[in-house]
Amino acid sequence: MEFSSIGKLLMVGGAVMFLLGAIFLFGEKIPFLGKLPGDILIRRKGYSLYFPIVTCIVLSLLGSVILSFISRR
Repeated sequence: MEFSSIGKLLMVGGAVMFLLGAIFLFGEKIPFLGKLPGDILIRRKGYSLYFPIVTCIVLSLLGSVILSFISRR
């Protein structure tokens, strides 16, 4: 493996980490994130369960599209 390919890999990894950090930092300010129709919320006496299944699917599809555009180069 050449140093240039390792450098590219580190730059892409850094960009991914930056984007994840931005999502965690500003995630609460995105109005639809985690509140899409189909997300599961169960509230009972003493506990609550929240599973954002539709949000996970949307983010997975978005990530797949972005990675497919990156990998075509």
